[in-house]
Amino acid sequence: MAALAVAGVASAQSSVTLFGIVDASISSYSNSSRDLNNGVTYNALGFPIYNPFYVNQGSVRTSNRGLFNSGNATSRLGFRGTEDLGGGLAASFWLEAPVANDDGSQGVATFARRSTVSLSGGFGEVRLGRDLTPSFYNNSTFDPFGTNGVGTNLIQTATSAFGNPTRASNSVSYFLPPNLGGFYGQVMYGFHEKTKYSPGSLTPDVANNSRTGRYVGGRFGYANGPLDVALAYGSNTVDDDYYAGTTTKVNTFNLGASYDFGPVKLFGELSRAKEKTDIDGDFFARPAAVASNKLNGWLLGVTVPVGAGQIRASYSAVKYKTEDNLFFNEPNPKANKLALGYVHNLSKRTALYATIARVSNKNGADLRVSDNSPAFISNGVFTPKTSTGYDFGIRHSF
Repeated sequence: MAALAVAGVASAQSSVTLFGIVDASISSYSNSSRDLNNGVTYNALGFPIYNPFYVNQGSVRTSNRGLFNSGNATSRLGFRGTEDLGGGLAASFWLEAPVANDDGSQGVATFARRSTVSLSGGFGEVRLGRDLTPSFYNNSTFDPFGTNGVGTNLIQTATSAFGNPTRASNSVSYFLPPNLGGFYGQVMYGFHEKTKYSPGSLTPDVANNSRTGRYVGGRFGYANGPLDVALAYGSNTVDDDYYAGTTTKVNTFNLGASYDFGPVKLFGELSRAKEKTDIDGDFFARPAAVASNKLNGWLLGVTVPVGAGQIRASYSAVKYKTEDNLFFNEPNPKANKLALGYVHNLSKRTALYATIARVSNKNGADLRVSDNSPAFISNGVFTPKTSTGYDFGIRHSF
């Protein structure tokens, strides 16, 4: 009787699906820094000091080459399943782990890519756990390269470093049902899980101890036929100091769209991120003011099907807004990136690909084509200028 009961429970559940991607590429990266000094320096008051004997030191370079992973799609291994509960109700789970197949150093040790359990029905879907944030989706959806490899757009590179997270842990998400005539949407709240003390004077005097880690965001869009357009917003608490009365958030807003004409598909995105510090608490102890930093970016991209393959290209640019010098308006750091690639499908699951990209930095920006790229040489003499790289690899999904 016990064996029959277990068999009955097993038959009521759906089977678990094993899935994944294994992607490996031969990749090369090169970063160049230049001596942009012309013998002119500025004193504490901002006045120029000239040195007629200064000798410019030219340029220096860092580079590396090797076998890497995830040049076209992120390598992963996952398990997912759904149980039909009847009446249109279903329970699902999704566990997805990152895989470093180039050296085997990372496997199913954590499910850091996604680890969720959800309940769905005619009302939509409620999803709990670690998942992609609404403010990241546009960066990936409207990028011809899908934020993978050296082709990743600068909006994703810059806003991620600025404080817009790709994923949020300890989150609760709600997704609209899929039968709304093309309209879709999502809202997410990620708990910071910090201890709250009452009275507040018992709070330990430790930075990032009270609110850091909370995420609030949403994304709403419309997809019908060849058109897809979406608007997203996210607020991520990146820093707090209880006794100083400061809480720093990075608020990200982006708008993306794509249109498939058939022979060509166009992509575009506008993005703005702002680092803002709210001040409260003791009026006499709190800072007088904290400057806000801003980051604006845009992207244009295209994909063109060619037989069994696809040509991809994108141009993206970002500009930082920093606090101006008291006497002179210093140029704002900015950068642009051009990426070109081709994917040749050997089958529905296997493809060869090649991508090349170049980033041009100006006014002190130091963005690179990839996180795998070595750091720039950056000091009082040399300023980051260009970053180039290529991926040539194979992707297999199962």
